Amino acid sequence: MLSKARAAAALPAADLGRARKFYGEVLGLSVKEENADGVEYSCGGGTSVFVYPSGYAGTNQATAAGFDVDDLDAAMKDLESRGVTFEEYDMPGIKTVKGVVTMPDGSKGAWFKDTEGNILSLMNRA
Repeated sequence: MLSKARAAAALPAADLGRARKFYGEVLGLSVKEENADGVEYSCGGGTSVFVYPSGYAGTNQATAAGFDVDDLDAAMKDLESRGVTFEEYDMPGIKTVKGVVTMPDGSKGAWFKDTEGNILSLMNRA
């Protein structure tokens, strides 16, 4: 039933103004809709990210949303130039080197946090 439905991420923000600046200025996303409940940003392929005020921001210890990119290195360099810091992980199945993990199939990924502590990822699939 949902196999053809578009998915959207919903991300909590402790400070919606700060998050709005991050998603708009740092990530370069365009506002699709904004109301008292939060801000929806347009992403590729008709997908979206909805950022809403919540006291639970930053409490998730796993990836909250991911972005598929064609060129991981270029995307990382662009975000780093905008102040983004990539996370380093060393755990079973994931060990980053300079912020990048290479999966057995050749896919590469990197993780960073937004201003609200949500973990976001970049993925370049093999």
